[in-house]
Amino acid sequence: MKYNYAFKSDKENVVKAVGRDLGISTKTAIEMCAFIRGMPLAKATAILEKVMNKEIAVPFKRFTEGAGHKKGIAAGKHPLRASQEFLKLFKALEANAQNKGLSSSLRIIHACAQQAARPLHYGRKRRIRMKRTHLELAAQEIEPAKKETKEAKQSKAAKSKSTIPKSTTPNTEAEAKA
Repeated sequence: MKYNYAFKSDKENVVKAVGRDLGISTKTAIEMCAFIRGMPLAKATAILEKVMNKEIAVPFKRFTEGAGHKKGIAAGKHPLRASQEFLKLFKALEANAQNKGLSSSLRIIHACAQQAARPLHYGRKRRIRMKRTHLELAAQEIEPAKKETKEAKQSKAAKSKSTIPKSTTPNTEAEAKA
């Protein structure tokens, strides 16, 4: 069965990865998606590894109940299981980019979490549902910024100077004699 992405893109420099029925909280996944969206993939990977070591907390802005105050941010948590699942999806994104022939410099342009089916726990623990979430990530190749050479900058400066009109009144004695 083909998966229907929430993110539609026909661009060649976009890669996607999906995690289905992951055993993480949907609310935590939504907060983490908001945290990593727009980041370069390498930076997001480094940050989530720091989250797993409890060096950085993920800010919780929407689902703040039970999230204590953390230094530098208001409410935050250290979601370990969710970080592990996100890191697995980051590896899948990199592998998909390599398979497509793209560079490894990617920016996360889409990250969303949706609630999945929540089956019941097995055994004696009745009436307790499992946590299940679908994660969807999309990343786009970052095009390197074009560096201007000194010659190009100088030619631009010369063109801008030549377009500045000279004033009609002489400002100095040298301009008055000329």
